[in-house]
Amino acid sequence: MTQPDNAAIEMASHLRQIKLLHTAIWAVMAAAILMLPVAAWLRRNRLALAITVLVLAECAVLAVNGGHCPLTGIAARYTDARSDNFDIYLPVWLARHNKIIFGALFVAGEMTWLWRLRRPRT
Repeated sequence: MTQPDNAAIEMASHLRQIKLLHTAIWAVMAAAILMLPVAAWLRRNRLALAITVLVLAECAVLAVNGGHCPLTGIAARYTDARSDNFDIYLPVWLARHNKIIFGALFVAGEMTWLWRLRRPRT
Protein backbone atom coordinates (compact mmCIF):
# COMPACT_ATOMS: atom_id res chain seq x y z
CA MET A 1 0.00 0.00 0.00
CA THR A 2 1.42 3.38 -0.96
CA GLN A 3 1.25 6.48 1.15
CA PRO A 4 -0.63 9.44 -0.37
CA ASP A 5 1.62 12.32 -1.22
CA ASN A 6 1.43 15.62 0.63
CA ALA A 7 -0.23 17.37 -2.31
CA ALA A 8 -3.09 14.85 -2.34
CA ILE A 9 -3.53 15.19 1.41
CA GLU A 10 -3.58 18.97 1.13
CA MET A 11 -6.10 18.89 -1.72
CA ALA A 12 -8.37 16.55 0.26
CA SER A 13 -8.10 18.88 3.25
CA HIS A 14 -9.05 21.92 1.15
CA LEU A 15 -11.99 20.04 -0.33
CA ARG A 16 -13.21 19.05 3.15
CA GLN A 17 -13.01 22.67 4.31
CA ILE A 18 -14.95 23.89 1.27
CA LYS A 19 -17.58 21.18 1.76
CA LEU A 20 -17.96 22.14 5.43
CA LEU A 21 -18.32 25.83 4.58
CA HIS A 22 -20.76 25.08 1.76
CA THR A 23 -22.83 22.83 4.04
CA ALA A 24 -22.89 25.46 6.79
CA ILE A 25 -24.07 28.15 4.37
CA TRP A 26 -26.68 25.75 2.99
CA ALA A 27 -27.91 24.99 6.53
CA VAL A 28 -28.33 28.70 7.31
CA MET A 29 -30.22 29.28 4.05
CA ALA A 30 -32.40 26.18 4.52
CA ALA A 31 -33.21 27.19 8.11
CA ALA A 32 -34.09 30.71 6.99
CA ILE A 33 -36.43 29.42 4.28
CA LEU A 34 -38.09 27.05 6.75
CA MET A 35 -38.43 29.92 9.25
CA LEU A 36 -40.12 32.27 6.77
CA PRO A 37 -43.70 30.92 7.09
CA VAL A 38 -43.27 30.76 10.87
CA ALA A 39 -42.18 34.41 10.95
CA ALA A 40 -45.09 35.28 8.66
CA TRP A 41 -47.60 33.42 10.81
CA LEU A 42 -46.31 35.14 13.95
CA ARG A 43 -46.42 38.48 12.11
CA ARG A 44 -42.70 39.01 12.63
CA ASN A 45 -42.53 41.20 9.53
CA ARG A 46 -38.99 42.48 10.06
CA LEU A 47 -37.73 38.91 10.37
CA ALA A 48 -39.70 37.86 7.29
CA LEU A 49 -38.25 40.81 5.38
CA ALA A 50 -34.70 39.98 6.53
CA ILE A 51 -35.15 36.37 5.41
CA THR A 52 -36.52 37.52 2.06
CA VAL A 53 -33.55 39.85 1.51
CA LEU A 54 -31.10 37.11 2.52
CA VAL A 55 -32.63 34.56 0.14
CA LEU A 56 -32.87 37.05 -2.73
CA ALA A 57 -29.21 37.98 -2.19
CA GLU A 58 -28.31 34.28 -2.43
CA CYS A 59 -30.40 34.04 -5.61
CA ALA A 60 -28.46 36.99 -7.06
CA VAL A 61 -25.15 35.28 -6.24
CA LEU A 62 -26.35 32.10 -7.95
CA ALA A 63 -27.61 34.05 -10.97
CA VAL A 64 -24.29 35.85 -11.40
CA ASN A 65 -22.51 32.48 -11.26
CA GLY A 66 -24.61 30.73 -13.89
CA GLY A 67 -26.94 29.06 -11.41
CA HIS A 68 -24.15 27.53 -9.34
CA CYS A 69 -22.70 28.38 -5.97
CA PRO A 70 -19.25 29.97 -6.33
CA LEU A 71 -17.94 27.35 -3.88
CA THR A 72 -18.71 24.66 -6.45
CA GLY A 73 -16.09 26.09 -8.80
CA ILE A 74 -13.57 26.35 -5.99
CA ALA A 75 -14.24 22.77 -4.87
CA ALA A 76 -13.80 21.56 -8.46
CA ARG A 77 -10.15 22.63 -8.30
CA TYR A 78 -9.50 19.97 -5.64
CA THR A 79 -11.22 16.90 -7.09
CA ASP A 80 -12.21 15.28 -10.36
CA ALA A 81 -15.51 14.09 -8.83
CA ARG A 82 -18.61 15.70 -10.26
CA SER A 83 -21.51 13.97 -8.52
CA ASP A 84 -24.30 16.30 -7.46
CA ASN A 85 -22.91 16.41 -3.94
CA PHE A 86 -19.16 16.47 -4.59
CA ASP A 87 -18.92 19.95 -3.06
CA ILE A 88 -21.33 19.67 -0.11
CA TYR A 89 -22.23 17.23 2.64
CA LEU A 90 -25.77 16.45 1.50
CA PRO A 91 -27.35 13.27 0.18
CA VAL A 92 -27.17 13.10 -3.62
CA TRP A 93 -30.95 13.33 -4.05
CA LEU A 94 -31.13 16.51 -1.94
CA ALA A 95 -28.13 18.12 -3.62
CA ARG A 96 -29.67 17.29 -7.01
CA HIS A 97 -33.12 18.75 -6.21
CA ASN A 98 -32.11 21.43 -3.70
CA LYS A 99 -33.09 24.48 -5.77
CA ILE A 100 -36.50 23.05 -6.69
CA ILE A 101 -37.32 21.96 -3.12
CA PHE A 102 -36.19 25.11 -1.36
CA GLY A 103 -37.36 27.38 -4.18
CA ALA A 104 -40.88 26.00 -3.77
CA LEU A 105 -40.68 26.33 0.01
CA PHE A 106 -39.49 29.93 -0.34
CA VAL A 107 -42.37 30.81 -2.66
CA ALA A 108 -44.82 29.14 -0.25
CA GLY A 109 -43.31 31.13 2.63
CA GLU A 110 -43.58 34.36 0.67
CA MET A 111 -47.21 33.60 -0.18
CA THR A 112 -47.91 32.90 3.50
CA TRP A 113 -46.35 36.21 4.43
CA LEU A 114 -48.34 38.13 1.82
CA TRP A 115 -51.54 36.40 2.96
CA ARG A 116 -50.83 37.32 6.60
CA LEU A 117 -50.06 40.91 5.65
CA ARG A 118 -53.46 41.23 3.98
CA ARG A 119 -55.43 39.71 6.84
CA PRO A 120 -56.50 41.98 9.68
CA ARG A 121 -55.11 41.29 13.13
CA THR A 122 -57.58 39.50 15.38
